[in-house]
Amino acid sequence: MPGWRTSSRVKVLMVRNVNLQLRRAPLSLLVGVNLKERYGPFVSGKFIFNAGPDVRIIPVINPANGQRVADVTSASPVEVEQAVSQAHEVFEEGIWSRSSVQHRSSILSKLARSLESRVDELATLESLQTGRTIREMKTQLGRLPEWTHQAFVAPTQGQLLNYVTRIPLGVVAQITPFNHPLLIAVKKIAPALAMGNSVIVKPSELAPLSVLEFAEMSMNSGVPSRVLQVITGTGASTGMHIVSDPRIKKVDITAGTKTGRKIGSVVGSNLGYYTAELGGKAPIVVFDDANLQSAINGTAFAAFVASGQTCVSGTRLIIQEEIYDAFMSGFLKKVQGITSRIGNPMNPLSAMGSVISPDALARISSVVSSRSSGHVLAGGEPMAGRSPLDNYDLSQGNFYPPTVIADVSTEGDLWQEEIFGPVVVVKRFKTDKEGICLANTSKYALGAGIWTTDLSRAHRVAAAIEAGVVWINCHHRNDPSSPWGGMKESGIGRENGIEALEHYSQSKSVIVNCATADEICEKEDWFAEGSQGNTRYG
Repeated sequence: MPGWRTSSRVKVLMVRNVNLQLRRAPLSLLVGVNLKERYGPFVSGKFIFNAGPDVRIIPVINPANGQRVADVTSASPVEVEQAVSQAHEVFEEGIWSRSSVQHRSSILSKLARSLESRVDELATLESLQTGRTIREMKTQLGRLPEWTHQAFVAPTQGQLLNYVTRIPLGVVAQITPFNHPLLIAVKKIAPALAMGNSVIVKPSELAPLSVLEFAEMSMNSGVPSRVLQVITGTGASTGMHIVSDPRIKKVDITAGTKTGRKIGSVVGSNLGYYTAELGGKAPIVVFDDANLQSAINGTAFAAFVASGQTCVSGTRLIIQEEIYDAFMSGFLKKVQGITSRIGNPMNPLSAMGSVISPDALARISSVVSSRSSGHVLAGGEPMAGRSPLDNYDLSQGNFYPPTVIADVSTEGDLWQEEIFGPVVVVKRFKTDKEGICLANTSKYALGAGIWTTDLSRAHRVAAAIEAGVVWINCHHRNDPSSPWGGMKESGIGRENGIEALEHYSQSKSVIVNCATADEICEKEDWFAEGSQGNTRYG
């Protein structure tokens, strides 16, 4: 996804001169949402609000209508230092880090039940701050509770027992994005807490509210104060301040590749652990034996859910020649149907929401309008006027329609660069080899999709495609047990599964000599008189 930028809509304001000419969301829209007027960093188990002349306020704006949802106080450098210090102190105290696995598990289970009880409320909040449809957010957040000590005996030679345990790293920092605010945060927070770490989260300044609410929920569920803290502010300043602290033992980010490189160099200089889920440009390869309607429906879902603002969005459609015309005819009808049902994101019938900010809208428009090749088959211009679905005024938000562009060059930006919006490019291919080659013609390698009814072909192609996650006859499927991460410039490390727990812990090897004292004296005295090197070394 694109790197850190402060949106033109996200003005950083001085408290002494606050003059927000932003509309407040009507209360009727917020029924059932326990929304605070103002949020601040969640440190030591509470929200903190400083009132000095240099305190920065970031308004969180609903991208679907330009209305202010809430204000967020940005953390100061002193508050960042305080959060890291307290996270380190509580780790050293062992309140959480040395508690039993059973205790940590019971607390996280309680947190999962609390999360279940507030799914509808949090989904509404997610929709308000991201512009995504309420249907998407309720469906996605309904799965969050699923993300909530392992040891093994290693074989050794001789009379030795070697057991290995996993121990926590210490204080870990997590940088999370705007597109799936709570989902991605919980995917990172859960394994970090499960393994006993102290966690500091820096959510996107564009959509921090649900993560701040979750932090408060965690403390109410029994996670000790200072173990989970949320620091607000922009990525370029607050985020870099956090990850630069040498007491941070691991950094886990979801961001653009440029940002990932920058943060990785800082983490590396501190000899810290690093996990980065970065950009993507997922290919969708549709073979001529695919079930046509299923492939059309699945490809539309891959491309346009979340308004194309995911790192695994299906953005490069690679269609086999024999079915190209039939596929495109059906796909363009599907696109037309989605476009006609874009309306108020809070309407359960709305098919697709807005993009996150005016900056994002302008960037998407610029990439499409300045293309060096290809012709637009659908979309291609920001949306305005009234929605045919519900008469919603689309011109007040950041709405861009599903856009399809054919015959682009594989050298151009539309094929090579992540647009992070509802824009797809289409090419046809003849042979399996050509289709695989087109799929791999990218610097990114996070996700990919394959549509075919030939089981042998599906496995062959999945093995040949360069991607950390490959879907066959589906897309956007994710599970707490499924490793998630990219290759090439799409990142390093993995989320989910056993790998996530391992990445938030380190191994500790304990070797026990099981020989008797007499045997140790007789056989293991390296410096015994007359020893000829028969004693074990290693």
